[in-house]
Amino acid sequence: MKFTAEQIAGILEGTVIGDANAEVSKLSKIEEGKEGSLTFLANPKYKSYIYSTKASITIVNDDFVAEKDLSTTLIKVNDAYKAFTKLLEYYNQIKLNKLGVETPSYISDTSSIGENHYIGAFSYIGDNVKIGDNVKIFPNTYIGDNVILGDNTIIFSGGKIYSESIIGNNCVINSGAIIGADGFGFAPDEKGEYSKVPQIGNVILEDNVDIGAGTTIDRATLGSTIIRKGVKLDNQIQIAHNVEIGKNTVIAAQTGIAGSTKIGENCQIGGQVGIVGHITIGNNVKIQAQSGIGRSIKDNEVLQGSPALGYGDFNKSYVHFKNLPKIVKNINYLEKKLNGDS
Repeated sequence: MKFTAEQIAGILEGTVIGDANAEVSKLSKIEEGKEGSLTFLANPKYKSYIYSTKASITIVNDDFVAEKDLSTTLIKVNDAYKAFTKLLEYYNQIKLNKLGVETPSYISDTSSIGENHYIGAFSYIGDNVKIGDNVKIFPNTYIGDNVILGDNTIIFSGGKIYSESIIGNNCVINSGAIIGADGFGFAPDEKGEYSKVPQIGNVILEDNVDIGAGTTIDRATLGSTIIRKGVKLDNQIQIAHNVEIGKNTVIAAQTGIAGSTKIGENCQIGGQVGIVGHITIGNNVKIQAQSGIGRSIKDNEVLQGSPALGYGDFNKSYVHFKNLPKIVKNINYLEKKLNGDS
């Protein structure tokens, strides 16, 4: 699909400087721009590339003034970065604008589906499923019995939504994510053998939640595992049974959260963080990558290390960690001096 500079300027409420009929069909970095591509300049460090880029159209800030001749057509906007982001969203909407039901697929007669839906080939939709308007379900997706999917939600290829799960409006569930699998519940007997504890709860995702590829969210033993409004989860995260994550919290890849832990609002959790079960993490907490959290955390703490320390304490201590061999050598020397050894 091709767009002219004039069309793009209309979408972005910008001004064309150059050829209004210049056409683009792809996006590029400014330093790698080719003819027929669209790029942008927002970071002053990349300003030199605007004079050499082969991109047909470049989005720039209103205050940009060319110091040399340009071969690229400009679209001037208030904020080039935000404008380019808006254009990416627009492009993504077009790319994902699929409608109808592909075959083969299975849809239970007891399920209801809203308007403007898309259901990809080889999808399975179980009994009593309720699907809202403008929902996109890509191929090879499984939707179990009694699931509710809100309006404008997207489930990409290979997503698995187990029975009883409730997914809100405007959610995105990426490929390979599994929502509502059994929690890790086993009870040992007198022989040391483990029997499975039935997991009869569900998972609730509130509105505007994004779930990364390969992320797993376990159903509750009783009650619900709850992901609150606006939470963003990266790829390959494990959320155990009965966990609750507060609104607008973001968590990076490969983090694992054990059962029944409660995480507050507006937290930022780095990659490969391990969090034990049955603790409470407050609001606005920041946890650095590869930290281990084994205790409850108060609001506004910043943590690093395993087991995690206060961020400032960790940095001060790390100076000494690096110098431990030298410190031990000095202590041994002083002990010898005090003992009168030569």
